[in-house]
Amino acid sequence: MRSSLVDAGLDDVVEVSSAGTGAWHVGERADGRASKALAGRGYDASSHRARQFAASWFDAVDLVLAVDRSTSDELQRIAPVADREKIRLLREFDASAGSDLDVPDPYYGGPDGFDEVLDMIERACQGLLDDLSRELLA
Repeated sequence: MRSSLVDAGLDDVVEVSSAGTGAWHVGERADGRASKALAGRGYDASSHRARQFAASWFDAVDLVLAVDRSTSDELQRIAPVADREKIRLLREFDASAGSDLDVPDPYYGGPDGFDEVLDMIERACQGLLDDLSRELLA
């Protein structure tokens, strides 16, 4: 998403951050298979470190994207009531997603799963970028 924002000239207007809902991998680098899939498409994951989303962050953000329903449910659980509408599923922004809006976890599968998930995420990010561009550049 960050590189798309740069290409669209919106990187000074939109801030992107990443975090998980659990603390299992806090401080760790991205999975090697994920890093390889990202590098294959020109993304640099070398500085990425896992961190855990904190409920206090809701005050500072306009939108919180979840990759699947279980993550969305956890975010809804920790969100202040007034901030729950900020939570959306990432694939809501992918017009080709149909009714299955969950991004599958490729962790226990083979390396192709990371490329498939990256395909899904890129399509959703493009849809999100289109929405943001219409809203911010109108």
